[in-house]
Amino acid sequence: MKGLKLTVIGGGSSYTPELIEGILSHQEVLNVSEIWLVDVEAGKEKLAIIEGLTKRMVKKTGCSIKTFTTIDRRKAIKDAGYIISQIRVGQLAMRRHDEYISIKHGVVGQETTGAGGFMKALRTIPVLLDICRDIEELAPGAWLLNFTNPAGIITEAILKYSNVKVVGLCNNPINFYKKFAETYNVSIDDVSINFTGINHLIWITGLYIKGKSRIEDIFTGRSDSYEAKNIPAFGWDLEFLKSLGAIPCGYHKYYYQTDQILSEQLKQFEQNETRADKVQSLENELFDIYRDPEQEEKPKALEQRGGAYYSEAAINLIRSIHLNTKNVHTLNVRNNGTITCLPDDVSIEVNCVVESHQITPLQVGEVSPQIRGLLQNVKAYEELTVDAAVYGDKGLAHQALTLHPLVPSAERAKKILDEMLLINKDFLPQFN
Repeated sequence: MKGLKLTVIGGGSSYTPELIEGILSHQEVLNVSEIWLVDVEAGKEKLAIIEGLTKRMVKKTGCSIKTFTTIDRRKAIKDAGYIISQIRVGQLAMRRHDEYISIKHGVVGQETTGAGGFMKALRTIPVLLDICRDIEELAPGAWLLNFTNPAGIITEAILKYSNVKVVGLCNNPINFYKKFAETYNVSIDDVSINFTGINHLIWITGLYIKGKSRIEDIFTGRSDSYEAKNIPAFGWDLEFLKSLGAIPCGYHKYYYQTDQILSEQLKQFEQNETRADKVQSLENELFDIYRDPEQEEKPKALEQRGGAYYSEAAINLIRSIHLNTKNVHTLNVRNNGTITCLPDDVSIEVNCVVESHQITPLQVGEVSPQIRGLLQNVKAYEELTVDAAVYGDKGLAHQALTLHPLVPSAERAKKILDEMLLINKDFLPQFN
């Protein structure tokens, strides 16, 4: 049987070793013959370091997988069966600008949420759509697994403006599965979770352990089950959770605890120690480890980078598509009426049945006003952001940023937008 060609766009990412580890652990089933790591000219040095570590990891396992690195994207894409996107347009330097400009203007600065996520989306959408044109031509049957953040917005742009078979992924859902399996001392297969929402804005509306509902345990902070230990409130007030009727994800803190988050970020801003600064420092440490010719496995330090278990989510999905397992995964897909209060053509993040030829979201239907209000607001912002990025429309960009719940006024939005467009002008030809 002919082996599988798997391509990673953004192969010089510090996350790549975790992905390689996942591929190697499932090689018996996946039968990968070639791994292609592709990056841009500015990422060549990191790509070369990742190449060295990848070859050592493959050699250690005794697999016969051939590994290739290139900056020729088309060569890497041609005839690939699966393509994973994990790019960062502008590298970590632009992430730092995203955070600092936001905080300077008195709004939350975050990589995927609010003004920072908005700017990242404007830079990234045209690049991903250009990549998709190559996929349409050179690998029309390939599945594109998009991890590039903001994953929901990027996936929506691809769904609306290309014909590529795309699905968006995030490590948020798998982290919840692992947390609840640990809490109840059960296998992850005994955990069932209902998710409602969009990427980085999902609510858990149902939690089942061995088929029994356990969501009330979270609302009360206690359980009558001897299996459960340390019922997690995830940092939320229990009365708030109970009246919400759902469990928010970590990104909800930017909306539900804005004052507290912004206060902390302003202190970090004054000390030049935002999350972007910490990530840059950690990135340097990781690549120092990766350079070591004795290093033959993914280092433990990678877990601090923030993307723990993302490769597990990716490889499990590839496995399900490849074997037509009809398993359920939590993914970013086209709504198609799944969440009735959102348009059909937008990207949502819900449970889906995965088959080799299609990925079908499971019906969510009506959602409560507590969820609907914030969900519709942020989704409208995402819709406008996609179109602003595609058409280079500054008016739509201003409307999108004004609409975002974390931006308090049109005046503030304009000041942020003007400064961000100026700093990012080299990455935004559509606005020039």
